[in-house]
Amino acid sequence: MQSTRQRVKDFLAFPLRAVAIFENDRWGLSSLRSERFEYCAAEVRGYCLDLGCGRGNRFITEYLGGNGLGVDVFPYEGLGPQNIVPDPSHLPYDDGTFDSVALIANLNHIPRPIRDAELAECFRVLKVGGGNIIVTMGAPGAELLAHLAVFLHDMVFKTRHDVDHERGMKADEEYFVREGEIRNRLARAGFVNVTKRRFWTQWWLNAIYVGWKARGPHE
Repeated sequence: MQSTRQRVKDFLAFPLRAVAIFENDRWGLSSLRSERFEYCAAEVRGYCLDLGCGRGNRFITEYLGGNGLGVDVFPYEGLGPQNIVPDPSHLPYDDGTFDSVALIANLNHIPRPIRDAELAECFRVLKVGGGNIIVTMGAPGAELLAHLAVFLHDMVFKTRHDVDHERGMKADEEYFVREGEIRNRLARAGFVNVTKRRFWTQWWLNAIYVGWKARGPHE
């Protein structure tokens, strides 16, 4: 867990961290990605499913000590066959397998026609009476600028930060999801007591939503 001093440094240096794109901590500052992972790890209740884990399955391996499973639809670097789920709207896991499910900065990349179905699957594979879903999403303008900044950074400096470009975005994906849609879709899936907390270290432009499975799907 980051110290208060570190978080104050990160807050003051947020513009630099947003422009000088880096995936790992550098110059005594936290990367935006590692910061998201820190916020999310604090909400995990136990064995966790990280949907859309990305390269290296970092959230599970580095921030949860391996206590979970990271999966993705795309075979990113560092992922094996056990990490690939071709259709997340039909998860290959039994009911109540996980204590937490994380969708870290990627709900917008679930194609709209299957977004509800995937969230319903998240609900199904969570344990009843204490399982939670963790979703992060930035403000619409911030998300658009972030995608543009990453694209331009890769083009100018020949880096490979833009995993969306590597995978290829489908027509029904989006660059952001608004708060109202997040709350409505979580409610339709069955989640209750949804809370929102902004990342003050990112100037309140990013937020984490946490919802709970308090009952079974037919109760």
